[in-house]
Amino acid sequence: MQQKLITLDLDGTTLNNHSQLSPLTIKTLQKATRAGHLVSIVTGRPYRMARDIYDQLQLTTPMANFNGALTHIPHQKWDGEYSMTINKAVVYDLMRHKDDYGIKLLAVENKHSFFADHAAPATFDFFPHEISDDQVLTEESLRGNPTSITILVEPNSAHFVKNQLLYHYRDYINVGVWGGPHSVLEIVSKGIQKAKAVDYLARYYHIDRQNIIAFGDEHNDAEMLDYVGRGVAMRNATAQTKSIANDITEFDNEHDGVAKYLSEYLDLAN
Repeated sequence: MQQKLITLDLDGTTLNNHSQLSPLTIKTLQKATRAGHLVSIVTGRPYRMARDIYDQLQLTTPMANFNGALTHIPHQKWDGEYSMTINKAVVYDLMRHKDDYGIKLLAVENKHSFFADHAAPATFDFFPHEISDDQVLTEESLRGNPTSITILVEPNSAHFVKNQLLYHYRDYINVGVWGGPHSVLEIVSKGIQKAKAVDYLARYYHIDRQNIIAFGDEHNDAEMLDYVGRGVAMRNATAQTKSIANDITEFDNEHDGVAKYLSEYLDLAN
């Protein structure tokens, strides 16, 4: 079979409901790599929350974090690495208007740095529950432009706050709203989306679009699934994501949907 570029969302897709890789998923993706295919993680997660998964899969390909704002090869210097940042003035302005937006927690990140206005509550695992003094977000501590801004807002207010942010900063940012129980907004530089990272990887490897397979489950995967030759939505995906996809996995993320699909599609069973 002709070489494929396989791009993987993590949460709700490659990972199970405990945010873990199953043994079958690890085995299948490693088989795909040995068969000559290119497996790449394209996730909204920051690098700090995707590095261990990358290492478990023993990948050597580029990884895209922050929905494509950062593309790099972990553990090595790569001339193709890029990071699209947000002007830090946006962060300063958000800090000054926290009460206006109902911001309960504000954090900014780059590949190797993390700042937050305070530690996260015990019920929210995305942010560290403890931060050091030099990780406290202030105008003095944030000296460079961040790759990502993540904010926790009042319950059920995420879409309202998103509209407010786009009204005030529309020339600078894209805003995504998390699914799930928490009212969380992910902010990246304007124009950033997973599809652009996938296009960048395809051009780097000289892979035609029809030879790219992408897996996803949420709204931030939609452009990626629409861009590639074979966009595959998970059985547990949102209705919008399924409507865009070329195919839907027979099994959900809790039952090795990605692994079972690739095993059959790429004939990896033997």
